[in-house]
Amino acid sequence: MPITVDIDVMLARRKMSVGDLAERVGITPANLAVLKNGRAKAVRFATLAALCEALECQPGDLLRWEAEEAEEAEQAEEAKEAAGG
Repeated sequence: MPITVDIDVMLARRKMSVGDLAERVGITPANLAVLKNGRAKAVRFATLAALCEALECQPGDLLRWEAEEAEEAEQAEEAKEAAGG
């Protein structure tokens, strides 16, 4: 997906744990991990707003767009490494 989630970057900058952020936002640590690891297919604006409030940041600090060609090249490289090449 061409959208990259940078929650881990903001967590490090704020010296905050995933559990603490999940508690402040009102979601489970497992659901926060899904979002943080880029496996989420969607995020509600209410959740995004709560994340921004808890991390004292803007949505653009958490989400960024990357060209799909870069992602496809990265996936091809990962597949090559997994195949032992």
